[in-house]
Amino acid sequence: MATGWAGDGAVQDQIDATVGDAIRRARSRLPQGPGRSHCEECEAPIPEARRNALPGVRLCVACQEAHDAEEHAVSGYNRRGSKDSQLR
Repeated sequence: MATGWAGDGAVQDQIDATVGDAIRRARSRLPQGPGRSHCEECEAPIPEARRNALPGVRLCVACQEAHDAEEHAVSGYNRRGSKDSQLR
């Protein structure tokens, strides 16, 4: 595959950067601080197993799924575009 003006390894660098950005974004969204015993949106109890698995948890499973679905619908695809990828 022709890479135009891109240097050797540029494609892998782009993939690594995109994956790295996604990991940093996911880690920054992890709950922090003390968890809650009840969901902050619907007041449903949060099971102890969930609180132990996710320190700082604030939502029950149902509300978390709804939140994730909403977020997924509006999330953009992060392309660190080289000149070649912008022309495609």
